[in-house]
Amino acid sequence: MAAFSHHRLVSAALPISAELEQLLRAANPWWEGKPGRVLPALKRWLFDEVVRGLERGLAPVIALRGPRQVGKTTLQEQVIAHLVSVGVNPRRIFRVQFDQLLPLQRLELPVLTLARWFEQNILGATLNESAHRGEPAYLFFDEVQNLRDWAPQVKALVDHASVRVMLTGSSALRIEQGRDSLAGRVTTLEMGTLLLREIAALRGFGDLRPALEKANGWGELTRRDFWRNLRDLGLRQREVRDQAFAAFSERGGYPFAHANADAPWEEIASQLNETIVRRVIQHDLRLGERGRKRDKHLLEALFRLSARYAGQAPESAVFINELRTVLQANVGWQRVLAYLRFLNDTLLIRLVPPLELRLKRRKGAPKICLSDHSLRASWLQEVVPLAPDALKRLSHLSDLAEHLAESVAGHFLGTLPNLNLAWFPKRALEPEVDFVISVGEYCIPLEVKYRQRVDGYHDTIGLRAFLEKTAYNAPFGLLVTLDDAVQIDDQRIVALPLSSLLLLR
Repeated sequence: MAAFSHHRLVSAALPISAELEQLLRAANPWWEGKPGRVLPALKRWLFDEVVRGLERGLAPVIALRGPRQVGKTTLQEQVIAHLVSVGVNPRRIFRVQFDQLLPLQRLELPVLTLARWFEQNILGATLNESAHRGEPAYLFFDEVQNLRDWAPQVKALVDHASVRVMLTGSSALRIEQGRDSLAGRVTTLEMGTLLLREIAALRGFGDLRPALEKANGWGELTRRDFWRNLRDLGLRQREVRDQAFAAFSERGGYPFAHANADAPWEEIASQLNETIVRRVIQHDLRLGERGRKRDKHLLEALFRLSARYAGQAPESAVFINELRTVLQANVGWQRVLAYLRFLNDTLLIRLVPPLELRLKRRKGAPKICLSDHSLRASWLQEVVPLAPDALKRLSHLSDLAEHLAESVAGHFLGTLPNLNLAWFPKRALEPEVDFVISVGEYCIPLEVKYRQRVDGYHDTIGLRAFLEKTAYNAPFGLLVTLDDAVQIDDQRIVALPLSSLLLLR
């Protein structure tokens, strides 16, 4: 990546066009004492953590990543409204949405140029002068991954100025690359679709208390009693939990799907396809390196296959044969794998790798977990219920529901910080395990058995085989089920329903 010197920071004070200045002022109405747009009353679970991070300033940059339409922009605007409400001078707050301001594309160094313009025209002082007065400026950059070399520019900015920066992005890869450039200067947070407790609050079902209320409590996951307590927590909150889970089963976790609870599913599905899937495929992913366009038809076909095989790890031959049939073209596995990684980078899917122990990776394809099962329902036009009562009425969908439950569990666990998630492919003498959670030196195997009847012996063979291998250092195993009724005699195994697992945070 390009290096940005102090000289280049100073030289970024180029004038901006009148058109761009007008757009910037319209996007920051608080400068003129005017309100922003009407915001939802519900604040996502990361709101308090972002506010604390900006106030403390331990790291000058907070990077919030997540799929499109999960509320990153709304959270940014809610944080701004909070700052104004607690007495921060509105002219110390600057927000830029980089996926909407086309005139920005003509700027060589947009981040640095805009920061200098803000100093001279709005703040009325340098960023450092303002900070020395005890009045640090707050800069909010939305969808920053659309800028080339954004991370070196932000690094140059915070290296030479005392300022608080919050940025958002919908690309895991670009934000991760930025984190490498900003090492020691950035706190990275991940926001997915709505948590179960957020659905309960948004829909007015009541309050749900999570098992982990502190963001740094992940060490608790290595204690078997923690998971038993999580199971009991779900039981105590069963009424509200089940209402929220039924709503999640029906509509997934995207905020607009629940904010418009009266809208028919067909309208929600159309919105999901247009604003998320097609937006990612036709806009975010089309342009590759050096301006080279990626194959839209291959991306669409591959996402369709990812939706169909959600919760599974199909071998390369499955993808190759089906893609060749659909596209009538010769498609190689390396190209397929590269395009799968592109989809992973947009956070539409999560690729869970085979387990790696002692630097040896188990042979096997990645397991595919969707960011939200509603994307499968909308793209394939096939609704598969997850709620126990709804699934009982449509029992012929049980096998599909089990795969989707595995996808939901895998994606949810994959968003938890400070742990690694993998799956354990079948070996000659060892059965497959759906997921393995690694926390520190411990490995915790997890199986999903999402069915009306669970056999306490046969359905736990994979868990027990893993637990009995002392080399894996597994203190206990987890069995994720359809409902609360499952009891396992083996004290090493904790059984809990998917709905309670989602109360982890």
